Amino acid sequence: MRAVVQRVSRAAVAVDGGTIGAIQHGLLAYVAAAPDDGDAEVEWIARKLAEIRILADDAGQMNRSVIEAGGALLLIPQFTLYADTRKGRRPSFVGAARPEVAEPLLERLAGALRERGLRVERGRFGAHMLVDAVNDGPITIIVDSSDLKRPRRG
Repeated sequence: MRAVVQRVSRAAVAVDGGTIGAIQHGLLAYVAAAPDDGDAEVEWIARKLAEIRILADDAGQMNRSVIEAGGALLLIPQFTLYADTRKGRRPSFVGAARPEVAEPLLERLAGALRERGLRVERGRFGAHMLVDAVNDGPITIIVDSSDLKRPRRG
């Protein structure tokens, strides 16, 4: 799984002209699944999203997780995070899981975050969504479960 995570002061997602999810203070996460992802990747991404310390403490330092800061998450399914742009001008998306695989994984991710006590709002899988966000910082982090398999540096 792959997530592009933004620290936001507010974020909302609309489908067909109506808001279906909105948060004030917290994280906006665009999330995609790969074909071979499973429970280990869901749990790893859930832990990272819940515990990554990119929210400001009282001194303005990035020392608090969304849990510690009392924030919320807005999850947006976005298969385009697995775009392969190495060849030609049109990206290939064969690295993204098919909807019948990806949607249940994103459902499990939302559930795993809620089990950690977080308020989770969501976009709609497969829909054309309009996302409105104020990136606070700006802070944007990429979290990729393929890091589970890579040796750690330094």
